[in-house]
Parts: sequence; structure tokens; C-alpha cells
Amino acid sequence: MLLFALEFLLVILQPSTGQFPRVCANVQSLLSKECCPPWDGDGSPCGELSSRGSCQNILLSQAPLGPQFPFSGVDDREDWPSVFYNRTCRCEGNFMGFSCGECKFGFSGFNCTERQVKTRRNIFQLTASEKNKFLAYLNLAKNIPSQDYVIATGTYTQMNNGSNPMFRDINVYDLFVWMHYYASRDTLLGGSNVWRDIDFAHEAPGFLPWHRVFLLMWERQIQRITGDENFTIPYWDWRDAEDCEVCNDEYMGGRHPTNPNLLSPGSIFSSWQVICTRSEEYNSQQALCSATSEGPIRRNPGNNDKSRTPRLPSSADVEFCLSLTQYESGPMDKMANYSFRNTLEGFADPQTAISNPAQSGLHNALHIYMNGSMSQVQGSANDPIFVLHHAFVDSIFERWLRRHRPMLEVYPAANAPIGHNRENYMVPFIPLYRNGEFFKPSRELGYDYEYLQEPALQSFQDFLAPYLQQARQIWAWLVGAAVFGGIVTAVLTGLTRACRKKKGGTSSEIQPLLIESEDYNNITYQSNF
Repeated sequence: MLLFALEFLLVILQPSTGQFPRVCANVQSLLSKECCPPWDGDGSPCGELSSRGSCQNILLSQAPLGPQFPFSGVDDREDWPSVFYNRTCRCEGNFMGFSCGECKFGFSGFNCTERQVKTRRNIFQLTASEKNKFLAYLNLAKNIPSQDYVIATGTYTQMNNGSNPMFRDINVYDLFVWMHYYASRDTLLGGSNVWRDIDFAHEAPGFLPWHRVFLLMWERQIQRITGDENFTIPYWDWRDAEDCEVCNDEYMGGRHPTNPNLLSPGSIFSSWQVICTRSEEYNSQQALCSATSEGPIRRNPGNNDKSRTPRLPSSADVEFCLSLTQYESGPMDKMANYSFRNTLEGFADPQTAISNPAQSGLHNALHIYMNGSMSQVQGSANDPIFVLHHAFVDSIFERWLRRHRPMLEVYPAANAPIGHNRENYMVPFIPLYRNGEFFKPSRELGYDYEYLQEPALQSFQDFLAPYLQQARQIWAWLVGAAVFGGIVTAVLTGLTRACRKKKGGTSSEIQPLLIESEDYNNITYQSNF
């Protein structure tokens, strides 16, 4: 019994997903290009002795990419993660993690066989104690070092092709800030040259799946460091908001009384230091963000450029976006028209779906409106409002998936910008996730949204939904068939009575049927499906 308890603890305390696993950030792993750590449960690489997984060559997608990135072999993120590792753990069944020591999202238990669905809730529906616990968890993550992951402070070339590892420790919250930066940073081309038209997490089909994984990983890391297995990220429903409703000291921090660009001293977030916000400095030095402190969080909501973002998004904006039937279109970047992804991301007008990068709608509008740390892509995750905002954006993605029920093939397999094809691995996650793996309903990944739930009826409605959709499409035919059937019945009834009157001397009790039963069965009233 004690042995089972120890094994169970090994499972629930396994490392969560992140960037470079600490156990692989060394000369041996980099030179061999192998990251297949032993699972603590049996000491074998990838838990192979327990049939959890095995060390395998990475299978990279060969699908062609779009024209947005005209280089090859100049960026460590190309064909992720092959520059650093070409062998990693491939986990079996419902196992997951860089050593196959975790359960996939949506599963739990020692053998990862127990399904679970947790609920993300509106932050304003939390009780005072729940809200305070959430804020405390954020602050804990900002002040506790990541035990399992480190960040790279140099490129693979700067590491002398692996013989001189350049990594450093980082706290749990900043680990995710750094990952967001790393996925969206510019390509360093040498000298003072950079390529800016590249982003592995934005401006292309992977925007929504990438941030979905990011939040799931963040959620799981909080569960791990707090021991609260039931924790879920709350969301801020910003539709029709007149101002930043969470920008007060009770929630995410109010405005500083003398400096409107800073947070109130009464907020725990006023002492937070940001990282990875000086992209031009890194570019000029041809360096990566090293996660050193760069000052306090900056935020001045509403004092943004009104010509670019005149207001916060409305319910009508969201509903129009949800009505779009194409997930992606055209060049599959920020110039895409009639694309659900591009409209939700905010590069297309939320009333016409026509691309207009000079304006910021929906997702982008929130970032610009905050007018501070949130408004610069690479460092936007420094502001804790980021997680509330992206949880709600993910819920809109979820509503679209449930409404349109797309097949996996709807997600582009080829010709998307670099890193965004269906089978591409997402940068910079290890273990590896493909974009297409998260183009699915959230309940299959173990979570749901409070405002999307209908208790006790949801599963039955899920079953009926496709049939109800078909019924809506043929409703006019069904009504027509019913009316026509009623008319024919009335006519037959009238004819029957008339015939009875003409047949003198025959009692109504012994009058034979005008239509025999076998003939009656041959009369049909059909509607076209």
C-alpha cells in the first residue's frame, strides 16, 4: 500500500510542460541531440520498462510552408526542436511529459485512465476567498523557481553548437513570459540584421491552438506548485465593457495615484518586475532575452491611440466573428479575409472580416487598450491580465468549434507561415505538441467554460446537435409536408363522407373501408432531406 502511495505521488508531482527540461540542458544531451530522461517511477528512459513510452527519432513535417519567411537554417526554431534535439520521448496511450511521467490533458490517475473535465469560471463569479486564492497563486508563481525547466540565454550557435550550454534558472510565472517571448521574437540574421515577419504563436493558423496549449500548461504548473489539483484559470468576459473592470486593487491592480502608467501600491502586482520587453536592444546585440528584471508592470488602460482601437469589443463583434465559417483563408496570415482566426485575433474588421492591420479588433483590441506591458507582443504576458484575457479568447474559439464542428482537415496542412502547418510542432514546447492536436473541443482536453455549460443536458444536447442542425436546414420542407398532409387528409375525409351518403341501404356500421389497409400503406407524404 505504501509503495502504491509513493508511485501515485510520483505521478501527480511529475514535471509539467515547459521549455528546456533541466535534465536535458547539458553538454551530453545537446551534443547527442537526445532528450529522453528517465521516469522516476522505474528509472528507465521515458518509463519504457513500465510501457509508458520510449526514446524515438522526431518525425518532422515535410509539408511546404508559406512565403512569409524566405530563409532556411538561420533560426533555431525552424523544424522545432531539431536544432537542439532530434530524439525525444514518444509517450504511449494517455501518458505525456518529457519523460512520459504525466497524464495527457483531461486524464488523471496512476495509469492515466480517469477522465476529468474541470470548469473555468468568470472571475467575477468567484467568491472572495476563491479570488484571493487565485491572486495568491499568481504571486507564488512569480516568486518560486521552476524546478524542472530552464531558459536558453543564447542561440545554438552562441552555445558553440551545444558544447557550451547557455541556460539559466527562472521563476514559474516568468518561464511562461519567456516562452511567449521566444515564440514571437524576431529572427537574428547576424550583424544588426533581423527578420521581423516571423511569429510562431501569432498572425497565422496556430494562434488559437498555441495559446490553448500555453494556458493548459500554465494551469497545470499552478496546480503542481500549489497542490491544488482543482485549480482552473478564470476568465474576464470583456464584451461590451466600458472600461477595464478588473483594473482595481481588488482584482488585477488599480491605477497609481500619481503615475497613471503604473499600478497602485495597494496591488500585489505593483512590486512585480517585467522581463523580455526590450526587443530592439536584444536585436541590436543579436542576443536573446536573459530574463533579467526590466522595471515594473506598465498599464494605462483607455489612454491608448483611439484611431487604432476606438473601443473595447462588443457582443455584436463576437457574434459576427462566430458566424464566419472559414477557420483560415488566403495567405493564412494577418492579411487573410473572412477568416475566423484572423478576425478573432484582431487583424480583420469584426464587422466585415476584411483584413485591416491598421486597426485592432477583438483580441488585439484588449492588448492595445491596456496601453502598457500588455501592448507589446513579446512581453505581453508580463501583465497577469494576459491569462484572464486569453482564457476568454479561448472560450470564443471553443464556441466556434462547437458551432461549426470542423473536421481536423479544416486546419491547414500546408502552405501556412513557418511553424503553423497542422503537423508542425509548436515552438518552444518540450514535450512536443502539434498544432492540429489542439484543434478539438475543450472537453476532450479536460476543461470547459462555465458560461458554455448547460448542466445535466449538455451531453444529450451534444448528441442531438448535428441532427438538430439538419432539422433546421429542412424545417421549411417539414412544415410544407405537414400542411400538405393535412390538406390531403381533409380531402379524403370529405370524399369518404360523400360516398357514404350516395350508397343507399347500406348501414354505416357495415360500410366497408374506401381504401384497404394494404393500399393505405402505399400512400406516402415525403419531405426532401
